[in-house]
Amino acid sequence: MSTRAATRPALTADPVAAAVMPQWDLTLFGVALILSAFGLVMVYSASAVYAMGRFGSDTHFALRQLVYLGVGLVAMLGALHMDYRMLARWSRPLLIAAVVLLIVVLVPGIGVRVGGAQRWFRFGPLSLQPSEVAKLALMLYMATILADKDRQLKALGTGFVAPLLVVGLVTGLTLLQPDLGTAVLLGLSALLLMFVAGTRLIYLMGAGLIAAPLAWFAVVGTPWRMQRLLAFFDPEGHKEGAGYQVYEALLTLGSGGFSGVGLGEGQQKLFYLPEAHTDFILPVIGQELGFIGVSAVIVLFALLLWRGTLAALRAPDRFGRYLATGITGVLGFQACMNMAVVVGVMPTKGITLPFVSYGGTSLVTSLFMVGMLLSISRGHRPVVARRSWGVRDDKQDTPRLRGAPVSPVRISSGGVWRAFKGERGPQGPRREGGA
Repeated sequence: MSTRAATRPALTADPVAAAVMPQWDLTLFGVALILSAFGLVMVYSASAVYAMGRFGSDTHFALRQLVYLGVGLVAMLGALHMDYRMLARWSRPLLIAAVVLLIVVLVPGIGVRVGGAQRWFRFGPLSLQPSEVAKLALMLYMATILADKDRQLKALGTGFVAPLLVVGLVTGLTLLQPDLGTAVLLGLSALLLMFVAGTRLIYLMGAGLIAAPLAWFAVVGTPWRMQRLLAFFDPEGHKEGAGYQVYEALLTLGSGGFSGVGLGEGQQKLFYLPEAHTDFILPVIGQELGFIGVSAVIVLFALLLWRGTLAALRAPDRFGRYLATGITGVLGFQACMNMAVVVGVMPTKGITLPFVSYGGTSLVTSLFMVGMLLSISRGHRPVVARRSWGVRDDKQDTPRLRGAPVSPVRISSGGVWRAFKGERGPQGPRREGGA
């Protein structure tokens, strides 16, 4: 061995460099990418023949979905690299903007009516759905006000009535489009978030008792919703009318068997199954990729919910905890509702499958919400560390880092609720940051 090699200093890991490396949740990141890419493929498969017949191009919907996917990836990476706490100051302006959009879309001549529902703005070849923006805005606003340390969450006025009025305003405007499915989704996600934040259970049960007859009136008082409800109980008996979609969806889903007929080889999407590339894309997956394909989609969404729940449990402050809970609730409830509709467990709602169904606004907002989950799960560790020169740790020989990562919560039996509530556990009190 040469003297030069012998005197070469040994390579050791730099603790400062290791501490500042961005700790992304690669599982969550990968699941979102896989679902989005898989959705792009299935949108093309489900819409190619329909797009060719109507628009003269088999890639009409796929190219638009690709554009939205690019915008969504940029939004996700932007959310990942920002401090999610900065969003708290924008929660009220964003909510006001969402409410304004929900009102403006109802104005005749401005909002676009499709299939009896007026839910979209049209900008040339692209469109915007305000209710998708409202999902993000409402969860962000709810997380902000519930994380307020001065708010008495157990009190009827500040802990329940005030947040519920905001939820009622947003869901009411959504119902006017009409969009009962999104209204139910927003209501369930908001109640979940209030429950996690510590609102009294008796108040939440009372809200459910009040909402139940209102929802029943909304169904019974609307003839086409009543027809859907009757078709839900007997799809085969109404297969020529209101139950046509569900009946064809069940036929499509069951015809794929275990491994499917092959990607792009499905027949039911050829003008038999309505909305094959949007709300009812899961039956197309079932026919072409079979039980294996549907199971893979379910597993991917289960992973998404698991990582979102871990992000909420390990969040370094209450705002991050509640925001991650709300986002995970929205994505989870929406996926479950879509799957329940296509298998006939719920009446038809017009809810898309996140990341997979065709829909630009839905895809962009879903990816942005995943980016916020990634930021929360990272505890907002800086991508580039800033040293506080001259301030040294008493026990270490390395400078302190601003925004050092908070130790994650140790999850054990009985510790999940303490993690959400921020109570003292075996690891001592949880650190609470400002919202």
